[in-house]
Amino acid sequence: MLGIDLEGRCGLVLGVANHRSLAWAVAERLNEAGMRLCLTYLGDRMKPKVEALAEKLNDPLVLPCDVTDDAELDRLFETLGQEMPRLDALVHSVAFAQKEDLTGAYRNTSREGWRVALEISAYSLVAVMGRAAPMMAATEDQPGGSVVTMSYVAAERAIPNYNVMGSAKAALEHAVRQLALELGPQGIRVNAVSAGPVNTLSARGLGDFNVMLTHHREKACLKRNVEAREVGDASLFLLSDLGSGITGETLHVDAGYSIVGF
Repeated sequence: MLGIDLEGRCGLVLGVANHRSLAWAVAERLNEAGMRLCLTYLGDRMKPKVEALAEKLNDPLVLPCDVTDDAELDRLFETLGQEMPRLDALVHSVAFAQKEDLTGAYRNTSREGWRVALEISAYSLVAVMGRAAPMMAATEDQPGGSVVTMSYVAAERAIPNYNVMGSAKAALEHAVRQLALELGPQGIRVNAVSAGPVNTLSARGLGDFNVMLTHHREKACLKRNVEAREVGDASLFLLSDLGSGITGETLHVDAGYSIVGF
C-alpha cells in the first residue's frame, strides 16, 4: 500500500463498530502495510462483530475497552504490554452523544448530555494517552509512535444539529495540540483527521445526515463526498514515517469542503 512497509510494528485501533467504520478503514490500510493490530470492542454485543472483522487481519488481538472505565483501560494496556513489545500507532475513533442532544436547540443541551459527549469523545483521548505514552516513546533503536484521532469541521464552525458534538470535537482538537506539545520530546506525534461526512454507524445518528451528504457534495471543491478508504490512506500517511515531521495538526480529508467560503 503506497510503498509503506510497517512490518514488525504494532498498533492499537479504538472505535471499530462495523465494516463501514472509519476506524476499520484505517485498520485495513495498516494491516495491508504489515502492522500487527489490536482492535477493541465495547460490550458483549459488539464483540462478535469486531472479532469477525479481526479475522481478516494478520495475527490480531481483540480486547474489550470502555473508555469511561479506568479499570478496563488499565487492563487493556496491561495486556498490550504483555502481548506487544511497544505501540507504534494508535487510532482513536471514539465519539458519542445522547440522541436528544443532536437535535433541537443547542442551548437546551443538558448538563449530563454535555458531560457524556465530552468525556467519551474528547477526554477519552487524554485518558488513553496517559496509559499509551510509555509504550510509544522513542528509544535508541525505535522512533516514537504516532497517534491519529478523528475530527470533523464542526470543531471549527457551527453545523446545524451537530450541537454538543461540535463542542466535543473542538475539545478533541485542542487535546491533539496539547498532547503534541507535551509528548513531542518523547518523539510521539499526535494529529487529527477531519473527515468529510461518511456513511458510518455513528454518522447515521445525526439528524438530517442525508442533507449533510448532499450539501458537502455540492459545495466541496471536488464536487463529491469522500470515501472511507481515503480517510484510511490519509491516516496511514500520518501514522507512518512519511508523516514524521507532522504533529499537532488537523488534516482535512473532505474533498476541499472546508476551504470554501459562501
